[in-house]
Amino acid sequence: MGHYFQAMKSVGTTLKNALRKPTTSLYPEVIRPRGERYRVAFALTHDEHGEENCIACKLCSLICPSEIITVTPGEKRDSPVTGKKRGYLEDFTLDMNACIYCELCVQVCPTDAIVMTRQPEKPAFAREDLVMTMDKLYANEKSKPLSWSNGTRLCDVQDPARPVTTLQAKAEASVPEPAPTAQPAPPTAEVP
Repeated sequence: MGHYFQAMKSVGTTLKNALRKPTTSLYPEVIRPRGERYRVAFALTHDEHGEENCIACKLCSLICPSEIITVTPGEKRDSPVTGKKRGYLEDFTLDMNACIYCELCVQVCPTDAIVMTRQPEKPAFAREDLVMTMDKLYANEKSKPLSWSNGTRLCDVQDPARPVTTLQAKAEASVPEPAPTAQPAPPTAEVP
């Protein structure tokens, strides 16, 4: 009798959910609003004069935990804007197949050359389509909305010199100070 009741309960749950309106959305046609800090792809940037920001320092490839970034530096040459020698890229690839979106490459970049974007790459049927070349990354700068952060902003957020909030001050004030430890009494000389 108990098994019959459980089976009827299961059928009732199935019928109730089968008649319910679906809550999912069809992704490519309907895109849900995303949070301000949503970030899912990468772009390489140019400065205000149109010169590429990347100086091929390779810090992004060194810090990447998945080891998916490959930077090939070109020869150092004079900048047409500043007239000083600087490094330029020969090739830059980023393999989105293994990226964990930790944003460490963005944080470590000294020139804010690599940033994350708020719009994902299109779904791909081949792994080769998710390998971001230098041309694709520069195209993302103009075609996709960039994330709120770059390396400079992320370092400013993590700066220990920023003012302490009132919640932090209250938390530090509520921690009791440790009690002093008792010192053993000095030995006294016995008189015979």
